[in-house]
Amino acid sequence: MSDASATPKPAAGAAQSKWVDPFGAYNFKLMISGLAVGHFTECSGPQVILDTVEYREAGQSQVVHHIPTITSYGEIFLRQGLTRTTELWDWFMATVHGEIQRHAVSIILLDSRGTTPVVQWDLFDALPTRWTGANLRATAREVYVQEFGLKYEGIERVGARDA
Repeated sequence: MSDASATPKPAAGAAQSKWVDPFGAYNFKLMISGLAVGHFTECSGPQVILDTVEYREAGQSQVVHHIPTITSYGEIFLRQGLTRTTELWDWFMATVHGEIQRHAVSIILLDSRGTTPVVQWDLFDALPTRWTGANLRATAREVYVQEFGLKYEGIERVGARDA
């Protein structure tokens, strides 16, 4: 029998890795100040941007270093079907009227069954900055979907790390 058909064995001392499926992006929930606020059809991804300044080293102008400067955070957009629930609307309108209320917001990614949290992103000092309503058409057979924009001042990832 030929050795060519045998499964190759890893080299001595080589670490064996096991394939792990990535998490799905379709089961998630959103918590604001520890409370579940509605169900969302979509949540745009959080964003962190680290600006840099270019610095050319003296005597070696062909080498460009990038020095980190300011960290800024993006805006997330939450889409949900319109219901009688008004917590997000009330928070947004309070902000419009000058009653600034910053809240902790958590985006919690759930497993494929939608029951167990696998990763969580905590957004610090979130503030509602935008509301967009749906287009209305008498001939449409669609759910009214509204969108809220939230800006935040920091982010932390919790859970789902390799040991």
